[in-house]
Amino acid sequence: MKKISLNSQILLGSLAGILLGIMFSMLDKESSTSQIGLYIAELLGMLFVDLLKMVMVPLVFTSIAVGVANLRAHQQMHRVWITTLVFFISTATIAIILGLTAANIFHPGEGLQLPMFQDAMENFQAKQMSLPEFFTQFLHSLFLNPVAALAQGNILAVVIFALIMGIALVIGGERFHNIHSVLQELLELVLMLVGWIMRLAPLCIMALLIKLVVTQDVSLLMILIKFIGLVIGTILLHGLVVLPLILYLVTSMTPIKFWQGAREALITAFATSSSSATLPITLRCAEQNLFVKRDIAGFVLPLGATMNMDGTALYEAAAALFVANLVGIDLNLIQQMIVFLTAMLAAIGAPGIPSAGMVTMLLVLQSVGLPVEAIAILLPIDRLLDAFRTSINVEGDMVGSLVVQDWAKNEQYDNSNNQLEK
Repeated sequence: MKKISLNSQILLGSLAGILLGIMFSMLDKESSTSQIGLYIAELLGMLFVDLLKMVMVPLVFTSIAVGVANLRAHQQMHRVWITTLVFFISTATIAIILGLTAANIFHPGEGLQLPMFQDAMENFQAKQMSLPEFFTQFLHSLFLNPVAALAQGNILAVVIFALIMGIALVIGGERFHNIHSVLQELLELVLMLVGWIMRLAPLCIMALLIKLVVTQDVSLLMILIKFIGLVIGTILLHGLVVLPLILYLVTSMTPIKFWQGAREALITAFATSSSSATLPITLRCAEQNLFVKRDIAGFVLPLGATMNMDGTALYEAAAALFVANLVGIDLNLIQQMIVFLTAMLAAIGAPGIPSAGMVTMLLVLQSVGLPVEAIAILLPIDRLLDAFRTSINVEGDMVGSLVVQDWAKNEQYDNSNNQLEK
């Protein structure tokens, strides 16, 4: 009998989680059966996320440091850097434009009465942060004691230190060969641990989806259905049309082939709502299923999990116009340009953890004078939308790794031809 692949197991677990979540929603939540079932689901989900977080920091550090160091082999580090950043900025720009365009066409929030959310807003304490304060805090978070950053799981600081370490290994050359070898072996060890953790993925993702379905407030979902539909629809447009089109035009890879290879990572991102926690699986899918070279994947994907947030940028731009419609404010073109820029900055600064976009959403609202207390309206539906936007964030990272690899291959071919001609 043929063994069911891990990919198929995760897909079956996801479907089972959604169906069981609907079933639990129909049961009496006070019954012992319901409480025990939900407790087990929460325990399994927490265990899976904690295991991923356990390997996340050493994986991010070693994969980026080794990835940058390995780029010296074909002396393309500078060009890979540029291509990666250009891709991230370009796709985020398209995502924000999509969010703003959809919000201007469909006007979500018009007709809803703000007083209906007064209780939530009265209980919500918003921490206001100006643009200079946010920028200062963002820069301050980049350069920390590396030991403290590793211990605290501060991914952004870990990424910066790993980049600097990788560059130092490139400049040092053979002098630091032993350190390079140790980091390479540590990376392979961490990837082996990831393989062990992935054996739990089908069961644990099922548990996470049960919790997601059960904890949604159905009445609020119905009230905000237009905004939820707009965000999910626009995110799916970006993920099902824009990113696959870019991938096909650059690499000739079909969307079906990409989604088959990326399925594990996309489902895990949806279930965990954390691009950072999903990173071990994203790397695994990119290298083993999509055949991205380890040095490219180890550089692009961890950086993308920190900086490339297409779904978050799109959501924050659309949410700003949604809040403006709720409070009866018509944002002009200049104000929407400000929303565009702050959404871009906020998405780059958002950590890859569940609901991190809610923190940076405050900056976007305040940048155009919208009441930051209105974020309380978004809190009850954020977990659902976070699942969708995290999946698109992860998809963008994987598409980016394929695009960068294809560009590097073509560049290497062009350089070889030039050398032959000479």
